[in-house]
Amino acid sequence: MNSDTFIKDIADGNTFKGDYITLGSAMLDGETMTNAYVNVPLKTMNRHGLIAGATGTGKTKTLQVLAENLSEKGVPVLLMDIKGDLSGLAKPSPGHPKIDERHKKIGLPFEPKAFPVEVMTLSKQDGVRLRATISEFGPVLISRILNVTETQAGIISVIFKYCDDNKLPLLDLKDFKKMLQYATNEGKKEFEDSYGRISTASTGAILRKLIEIEQQGGDIFFGETSFDTQDLLRVDENGRGYINIIRLTDIQDKPKLFSTFMLSLLAEIYSTFPEQGDSGRPELIMFIDEAHLIFNEASDALLNQIESIVKLIRSKGVGLYFVTQNPTDVPEAVLGQLGLKVQHALRAFTAKDRKAIKLTAQNYPDTEYYDTAEVLTSLGIGEALVSALDEKGKPTPLAATMMRAPMSRMDILTEAELANLLAQSKLAKKYNKEVDRESAYEMLNGKIEQAEAEEAKQKAKEEKEALKKAESKRKTSSSRRRSSRQNPIVKVLSSPTVIRSVLGILTKLLR
Repeated sequence: MNSDTFIKDIADGNTFKGDYITLGSAMLDGETMTNAYVNVPLKTMNRHGLIAGATGTGKTKTLQVLAENLSEKGVPVLLMDIKGDLSGLAKPSPGHPKIDERHKKIGLPFEPKAFPVEVMTLSKQDGVRLRATISEFGPVLISRILNVTETQAGIISVIFKYCDDNKLPLLDLKDFKKMLQYATNEGKKEFEDSYGRISTASTGAILRKLIEIEQQGGDIFFGETSFDTQDLLRVDENGRGYINIIRLTDIQDKPKLFSTFMLSLLAEIYSTFPEQGDSGRPELIMFIDEAHLIFNEASDALLNQIESIVKLIRSKGVGLYFVTQNPTDVPEAVLGQLGLKVQHALRAFTAKDRKAIKLTAQNYPDTEYYDTAEVLTSLGIGEALVSALDEKGKPTPLAATMMRAPMSRMDILTEAELANLLAQSKLAKKYNKEVDRESAYEMLNGKIEQAEAEEAKQKAKEEKEALKKAESKRKTSSSRRRSSRQNPIVKVLSSPTVIRSVLGILTKLLR
């Protein structure tokens, strides 16, 4: 096979007029080819992507390389760091002879660099706190998250309508729980008069599902201060995009909380980001590491939402990149929408593995230069098959690629380094303050207390009036009894017989 023809084909297929990212250099028969750089046009990076491969083959380092180069081009990045090994992006690489050897083969200079990083968290870990209010989710998303019945979804809509009508802010879970309780207890008549009867059994079922989210950390996530997705789009003073790293190391056993976060984030980005049109560069790139954990545990609502968002969100200039072990981990409806595919080595230990490799090979363009299925099992660490979209949206030639090394540290920050990074963070100062303003919970409690106070006051008034009436009645009755009772002497003297006798005596005396 003519290597000159191969180099020409790769070069022709990876030469773009606009800005691009260089991933490495193409390989043929195990040899790295000079002047055959594998490039990805920035213009098509909102067409989403996949980074796949067996454990230890270099997926995370590829993610790191993409994030670094996007940042250098002024494109902000959002990383879902489930393994907790991406914070090193904030520090330059210490270098290594193997890195120098690799870059000599590739024909690219290696320059250690640190990048602007924000470390974020959904939980109590150190980082910029990500929160959202119940009101911001709205009844539809809340119903999807809770996976409720149609009847229960109707009740949730009524609860939101009542809060809107009565200006009761729904900020956190305790607000929502209080509203559900109020609708079937103290406020039962009020709800029935204005919105119809609400079933206690249905509100009880909704409450149980809320408690499930609460136990996974939802009480920390829901509340204020709400995170503004525009803060994901920051660039530093040098024009480099911020790399926002969400620490998710403690989230793997909390699928409900992660689904809740992902739904809110994707929905908020889609609803608030403007249509970008053909701007020539993405607005934001999101990487979801260990995506198979998400798809395996995701609710139907999250899967449906991701499928919809993948199809629609690229018009907002946002690209979604899934990092997983095998392309078959990603639903076909999503996989078919992915433009950039970086496939690291797969291992054929079992018949099932060999079948998966054949299926994976079919996801890549045909090429006269490679037996794709065979190459997939022979790639070394830091090598990958790459297929991208060119500036016209057509697939570039498939290239086995020796990937460049990350310019930042391939290790995590120390606790002291992390603390120093957070101390300098403007977002931490903005979002890490605890806010618990008056909302539905406090307002309803106040309303209930006021109603109870008025009820007690009315009851006391009624009891006082009843006592007054009883006392008046007692006095009248007593007066009557006294008037009807006479002294025995008076009674004898006033009897007709005595009166006649006295009158008789007086008559005789007068005579």
